[in-house]
Amino acid sequence: MWKIWLLFDPRRVLVALGVFLFVLALLIHFILLSSNKYNWIEGGAKRAVAAQMAPVPPAQK
Repeated sequence: MWKIWLLFDPRRVLVALGVFLFVLALLIHFILLSSNKYNWIEGGAKRAVAAQMAPVPPAQK
């Protein structure tokens, strides 16, 4: 395992890993913000819960 670090510079690998994880986290958060259910800024969860708890219309005869 230690021979791998002879091929790659550990500082560059750790910086690249950090940048990759940060970009991945931003991507996931923006995907969630674009959905109606998980948009916590505009209160998407409250709307989704309110829609689920809406009264059932009476049955048609």
